[in-house]
Amino acid sequence: MKRIITVTFIFSLILFTALVKNSTKNIEDEILIAQESLVDLNNEFEDTKLEYDYLSSAEKLLEYQSMYFEQDLSQQDIDLIQLLQRSPKGIKIKKFKFTTNNE
Repeated sequence: MKRIITVTFIFSLILFTALVKNSTKNIEDEILIAQESLVDLNNEFEDTKLEYDYLSSAEKLLEYQSMYFEQDLSQQDIDLIQLLQRSPKGIKIKKFKFTTNNE
């Protein structure tokens, strides 16, 4: 009787250990996926933050223009922006309509 109880106890410990290892592996896989996702999101955040910090204002762009491009760039009136549309009859020039995200 002692032998059956001992074998059953050892078998249940082996089974319990296998279940714990399997659960631990699944949790580790989920953690790894979350960490990889976090790294991707962090890189995207850093890129977006860099764009916002350095390209967020016209003054900043003009400052960079004077630092790096000297006379290659010029400031334009936003109302002068036009669209070129190609059609079978030729090229049409239309005034560009600016919209906001609320519209």
